[in-house]
Amino acid sequence: MTDVLLWVVAPYLAIVLLVAGTVWRYRYDKFGLSTRSSQLYESRLLRVGSPLFHFGLLMVVGGHVLGLVVPKNLTEFFGVSEEQYHLVSLGMGSLAGLATVTGLGILLWRRVRTPAVRGATTGNDKVMYVVLVCVLLAGLATTVITNGVQGGYDYRSTVSPWFRGVLLLHPDPSLMASAPLSYRVHVLFAMVLFALWPFSRLVHAFSAPVRYLVRPYIVYRSRDERPVERRMSREWQRR
Repeated sequence: MTDVLLWVVAPYLAIVLLVAGTVWRYRYDKFGLSTRSSQLYESRLLRVGSPLFHFGLLMVVGGHVLGLVVPKNLTEFFGVSEEQYHLVSLGMGSLAGLATVTGLGILLWRRVRTPAVRGATTGNDKVMYVVLVCVLLAGLATTVITNGVQGGYDYRSTVSPWFRGVLLLHPDPSLMASAPLSYRVHVLFAMVLFALWPFSRLVHAFSAPVRYLVRPYIVYRSRDERPVERRMSREWQRR
C-alpha cells in the first residue's frame, strides 16, 4: 500500500496540482507570472549566479529527458553501449549538477545578504527554495555517489520505465520500490517541488519570452521623410 501511495498516487497528485495551480495562477494572477525581478537592488552577484543556475539547469533537464524518456534499447540501437552512456551521464551530470548548485548557492546568498531582496521573498518561495536545494543535492548525490563512487546503477531499467509508465497511465510501483534510496529520495522531493511550482516564483518558467526569438523585426520610421535640421539662434528673437 505504501508503494502504491508513493509511486502511483503521489505522482498524479503532483501533476494535478501543477496543472490546476498553473491554470488558477494564470486566471487570477496573470500579471504575477514573473520572477519579480530584483536586479535593481543588486546586480553583481546576479550576473554570476543567474547564468550558472539557468544554464546548468537546462543541462540537467536535458539529461533527465534523455535518461527518462528515451528507452535504453533505442540508444543501444544507435551503438551507444551501457558503459559509454554511463560515462557520459556521470561526466555531464556531475558538471551540470555542480554548476546548478553553485549558481543557486550564489543566488541564495544574494537573497540573504541583500535586505531589499530578502524582503521581497514570500513564504511560498522560502519553502520552494528549501525543496529545490533538497532536489538538487539528492540528484547530485545519485550522480556522484551512486553512479560514481559506488560503481553505478542502471536506472534505465527501473526508474525510467516507471516514469514512462506514469506518462502512459500504467505505472509499476515495484520498479521504483526496487531503486536505490538516493533515487527514491530524489524523485519524492521532485514531486513536492512540482506540486509547489505554480505557487512560487518558479511559475515564471511558463511565461518565458520564447516567442521573442521568432517575432518579426520591429521597424522604426520617422514621421518626416527627410529630417530637417533646425538651427538654433543664440540671439533673442522678436515674436
